[in-house]
Amino acid sequence: MEYSSNYKKRQPPRRRAKRKKDPKKPILIAAAVLAVIALLVCGGLLIKQKKAESAASGGFEKVSESVSETIPSTEAPTETPTEMIGDVSITPCQMTVYSTTTTLNVRSIPSTDGDKLGMVGQDLPLSVTGKCANGWYRISYNGGVGYVSGQYVTETPSGSAGSTAPQAQKNDAPYLFKVNRTQNIVIAYSKDANGEYTVPAKAMVCSVGRDGKTPTGTFQTPGTKYAWRLLSGNVYGQYATRINGPYLFHSVPYFTKDKGDLEYEEYNKLGSPASLGCIRLSVEDAKWVYENCPAGTTVVIYDSNEKEPLSKPTPIKIDVNDNRRGWDPTDPDANNPWKQ
Repeated sequence: MEYSSNYKKRQPPRRRAKRKKDPKKPILIAAAVLAVIALLVCGGLLIKQKKAESAASGGFEKVSESVSETIPSTEAPTETPTEMIGDVSITPCQMTVYSTTTTLNVRSIPSTDGDKLGMVGQDLPLSVTGKCANGWYRISYNGGVGYVSGQYVTETPSGSAGSTAPQAQKNDAPYLFKVNRTQNIVIAYSKDANGEYTVPAKAMVCSVGRDGKTPTGTFQTPGTKYAWRLLSGNVYGQYATRINGPYLFHSVPYFTKDKGDLEYEEYNKLGSPASLGCIRLSVEDAKWVYENCPAGTTVVIYDSNEKEPLSKPTPIKIDVNDNRRGWDPTDPDANNPWKQ
C-alpha cells in the first residue's frame, strides 16, 4: 500500500523515565539513627555519674520534678505530737495506772479547779490516754475522758505479787479459800490433824466476774481490808478483803454508803457471774471472810465442773416490790428490817 508523502506515521506513547535512587540516602539515615542512640547513651551515662557523685557526697540530686514527686517521704516526725487543754500540754500515750488512795477524784480538766466527775477506788485499773505536762493523767472515764492527779496513782497496784504462782500458806492462817468460777461457790478449808488445809468448813454462794474477768491462780492476801470500799461505777461494797491487785471479796454493791441502799437487782444475781472481776458475797459471808482472812491467807481460783465437797447454798432472792429491798437480808446489823 502506498502513502502520500504528507502522512505522518503515529508514534508510540513515551514512557516516564524511572528516577534513579540516591545511593547516599540510606547511609545518611543510618548515621542519624546512630547519632541519636549515641546521644541517649551518653546522656544516661552522665545521669548515672551525677547520681553516683551525689550519693558519694551524702546528698540527693533530683533528675526531674516529675521523678521527685513520686518518691515518698520516709522521714519520721522529729517531735511527738501534743495536744493542749488550756495552757497544759498533753502527750498522747497508752498505759494503765492504779489509784493509791481509797477515793481518787476524777476531774474535768487536769487541775483541782476542774469539776468533779466522780471517784475511783484504790487499785482500780485506769486506762491512760495521755500524760499532762503538769503531772496529771488523762484517762478514759464513763465513755468519755477525765483527769486524775499523778500524785495518787502508780503503775503497780498494791498487794500485787506480780505472779500467780502458788506460794506456801501462812501457817497461822485459819483457813484456805477456794473459789470455783464455774459453779460460783467459795469453800473455806480448815486444817486437818497434819496441819494441812483439807477439811471443808464453810461453803458460800458467790458471783464471780462476767466473761472470765475474775483471774484464775493461787494468791496470798496482803491483809488489806475495808468496812466500806468504793468500787467501779461509784458504788460501794461492805466488808471488802483484798485478794490480789484490784480483786477483792466484798458484798453486793450499794448505791451509797448506806446499808439500806442495796442494789437489790444485783443481789438477785448471786450464784451466777455478775461482777467486773471481784467476788461478790452476801453481807453475812463477806463479813465472815473479812474476819477470818488475815494477811498471807491463800486463795485459789479455778474452773471445775466436778462435784465440790460441800453443796452450793441456795441464794436468797429479794422481792423487788418489798419495801425492805434496800437491805441485804443477811446483814447482822440490828437495824435490818428483815431481822425485825
